[in-house]
Amino acid sequence: MVKVLFDEELAQQYAVPGFGPCNRHKVGETFLCDWRKPDGLCDEAWKAIHHYVMTLTHDGGNFYGGGWLKDNIAICACNDGIRPVIFKLEPVDSQLAT
Repeated sequence: MVKVLFDEELAQQYAVPGFGPCNRHKVGETFLCDWRKPDGLCDEAWKAIHHYVMTLTHDGGNFYGGGWLKDNIAICACNDGIRPVIFKLEPVDSQLAT
């Protein structure tokens, strides 16, 4: 995880009292995966990022039309509009992952 964000203004306007930042994931947390959702990763986050994971797993990259991110990384977020978690996705050498 790169960041865990929280929009206080939107939370005050739309969320129930006591609603706060995502407590499911922490900055610095790391998951290794292939085509399956890793244990411990939020289902909603997986829905938002899995297509990037699939692309990186199959040697793809150069996301977002290219030209503004380093090769073979993706910076994406879960789709929680009040408390999104930002993920940095990058391929790892399969030998390192074993």
